[in-house]
Parts: sequence; structure tokens; C-alpha cells
Amino acid sequence: MNCMVGDSRTRATGGKAGFVGWWADDMSLNGCRMMESEYVRRHHRHELRDNQCSSTLLKHVKAPVHLVWSLVRRFDQPQKYKPFVSRCVVQGDLEIGSVREVNVKSGLPATTSTERLELLDDDEHILGFKIVGGDHRLENYSSVVTVHPESIDGRPGTLVIESFVVDVPEGNTEDETRFFVEALIKCNLKSLADISERLAGQDRTESIGI
Repeated sequence: MNCMVGDSRTRATGGKAGFVGWWADDMSLNGCRMMESEYVRRHHRHELRDNQCSSTLLKHVKAPVHLVWSLVRRFDQPQKYKPFVSRCVVQGDLEIGSVREVNVKSGLPATTSTERLELLDDDEHILGFKIVGGDHRLENYSSVVTVHPESIDGRPGTLVIESFVVDVPEGNTEDETRFFVEALIKCNLKSLADISERLAGQDRTESIGI
């Protein structure tokens, strides 16, 4: 799968609190930056410890927020849009504190990941989880995903924001670690957009009787 997004840009800012990286597709760079910054300020500020890095990524999706959220909120089925997940088994009732065991497809420096649900808010459209075990190098990884309604080309759209904080593994730099995790998230967000937009197109076709 080709997960490179055209016209993407990255900027880095200093500080131990908040986000240290920012990635957005080109649409967001021409959109309402003030609103995006407010969403990040409210939901995506991480307290970084020594030897950690963080980043915030944005993606605009040409699909309504309820459809995008229906995929994002499925803590029990991340493989619905995450292309590197092959299998997921959940321990618990999908309440806060539930744990999922994720199997990772070959090609990544990982085989399994144990992840705990930290936040699930269907009203505010927020999902947060933390990696608590598994065979990988992402120690103390924590992620927050939020989805927000917006208008794109006169149609209902969605702004997806995902942020993370993670330890920098021994032998790697902050930039190397951030680049690796951002690449995975970009793939996930592109897949989420592709699937959501395809489903939205099917809904529009059905609604006009074609």
C-alpha cells in the first residue's frame, strides 16, 4: 500500500508540554487553522518526560463525522481501517480499562501489541488508548484520536486529529522515532479516509436511487 500523501508538510515546535510535531494534508493548510489549533489545545496536549517525543497529525475526510467515528470508535476492531493490524481480541466489555491484544502484519518491527482503552467519548468523539505490552519498541506509547465535523466542498466532512507520545528507544533519535510513528499514523489516516469516503459515496448513491 502506498501511504505517501501528496503536498504534506511537517513543522516542529519546542516545549515539553503540548505537541512537538505537526503533520497535515494540504487541505488543512488552507483551512481554518485557528479552529484546528483549538481542537489540539483542548484534546491533544501531552506531558512529555525526558527521552520522549510527541506529534500531532491531521487529516480531512470527505465523509460525514458519524460515519468516520463509527470506524474510529471500534476499539475492538482496529483492523477495519488500520492496514497493519491482522487480528484483534478484546478482554473486557469495551468500557474504559478494557484491553485488546493486537496481532501485527509482517513487515514491521513488531508482532503483537497489548493496548488499554483509556478514553471513549461518543458525544465528543474522542478515543484514547495506551500500549501496555507486546512485542515491539513503542514503550509508554499513548494516543488520542478526535473527529470533528466540518464542510468540505459544500458537503459534510470530518477533520480527524491524532496525537501521540512515546519513549525514544535506545539507539534511536527523537526525529527517527517521530518519523517512524508518523509514517504508521499517516497510513492509518489515509486508509480511514479512503474507506470512509467510499462508504459515503455508496450512501449518496443509494439516497438518490442509482
